[in-house]
Amino acid sequence: MTSPLLANGLLVGAAALGLVVIALLWRVVVGPTTADRVVAVNVIGTSVVVIIALLGVALGEVGFLDVALVYGLLNFLLSLGLARLSLDGGEVR
Repeated sequence: MTSPLLANGLLVGAAALGLVVIALLWRVVVGPTTADRVVAVNVIGTSVVVIIALLGVALGEVGFLDVALVYGLLNFLLSLGLARLSLDGGEVR
């Protein structure tokens, strides 16, 4: 069980990361290059994993940490897929 001060601090940290994710959405849309977009999507995915983990600890929900772990693995697979797609120039083999 976490103290109320620690829980509030974790929630503030999660909210700050949420603002970072919103700012990164601009980089995904505008981009100038495909590499910028891929990196922004990867950072968004990683930030969401951390947000879920922070919320799990702050709220005392152990199940959130399992969700964060699974989402982190899916984010890794998405990053590999996007990297391969960008290296192949969008060509599917």
